[in-house]
Amino acid sequence: MAHPSLAETGFGGTTAGPAQVLIVDDSVVARSVLGRMVEGTRRFRVAAAYSDVRAALDYLKTHSVDIILLDIEMPGIDGLTALPDMIEAGRGAKVLIVSSSAEQGAAVTVQALALGAADTLVKPGIGAFGGRFAEVLEERLSRLIEAHAHPEVHHHGPVAAPHDFDLVAIGASTGGIHALSQLLRAIPARFQVPILVTQHLPSSFMTYFATQLAVLGGRPCEVATDRMRIRPGRIIVAPGDAHLRVVRMSDGAAIRLTHEKASSGCMPSVDPMFESVAEVFGNRALGVVLSGMGRDGCEGAKDLIEGGARVLVQDKASSVVWGMPGAVANAGRASAVLPPDEIGRLIARGGGGA
Repeated sequence: MAHPSLAETGFGGTTAGPAQVLIVDDSVVARSVLGRMVEGTRRFRVAAAYSDVRAALDYLKTHSVDIILLDIEMPGIDGLTALPDMIEAGRGAKVLIVSSSAEQGAAVTVQALALGAADTLVKPGIGAFGGRFAEVLEERLSRLIEAHAHPEVHHHGPVAAPHDFDLVAIGASTGGIHALSQLLRAIPARFQVPILVTQHLPSSFMTYFATQLAVLGGRPCEVATDRMRIRPGRIIVAPGDAHLRVVRMSDGAAIRLTHEKASSGCMPSVDPMFESVAEVFGNRALGVVLSGMGRDGCEGAKDLIEGGARVLVQDKASSVVWGMPGAVANAGRASAVLPPDEIGRLIARGGGGA
């Protein structure tokens, strides 16, 4: 059902004033409570609230919103199945999954993020909607609206394929899983250069995340363990509780896991990965920074550039949050600023084993 007094206001997603929020949840209580929380902020307003996906999609044909709050477990079309259609119909609206399914479900959460959800938030039980949840909800909404506060940096001139490289190191955070899926799908199965990934995610999600990346990338993917050898044709992801570093071996390179405090405050952090990759591989490395909040990867990108390596960063238009890639671009450390699928195609052209 529409929220009648608000659904007909005609506010567009890009007009001045409060950001417009569409709520899609089959629970009338959840719609009511979430609606009150959104309306209780100064920066956000409920544009409409619906109990099912089809009604919400019809609404989006004629209205613009900034953010969509989407439940997963709903009768008829569930939220995960509907997610790609909601993203397309939203025309730039960020989708925040608010669902009890996200609580223990690494699979559900990673699937939602891979399909293009901007973020996920665990919906408490009906009797447990407390003040703290309202604060968290407002913080998540604000994060998505502030995502594009950075000036765009354009790469001028034609983008040449990076010179031959022996390793790809990718850093990502909020919005990065969807970007990674687009990037990996653009790389053919014959590509043999190893790929390292540091993605900000809880430890409990990492095994499933690796399984997803193996499917998306069409190649084996493992969660890093200490002293694991770096081998061709494989993806290695940092565990959720340690930095992924690279060390030289007499016959190649291996992973070392460390736990020191990183300057970005992240665990795992992209900076130690980039720093060690620059030290071991020099100009035979390629760094990539995808969507994410903050500046993680910016210091490490400096090490890569100074070592003669290239650093590709995701463009603002395709990023959920242009914090990490924006920081690298604004520091003058980006060799190119591109959408993730184009980054994938560039990687495929430049790898020595492609």
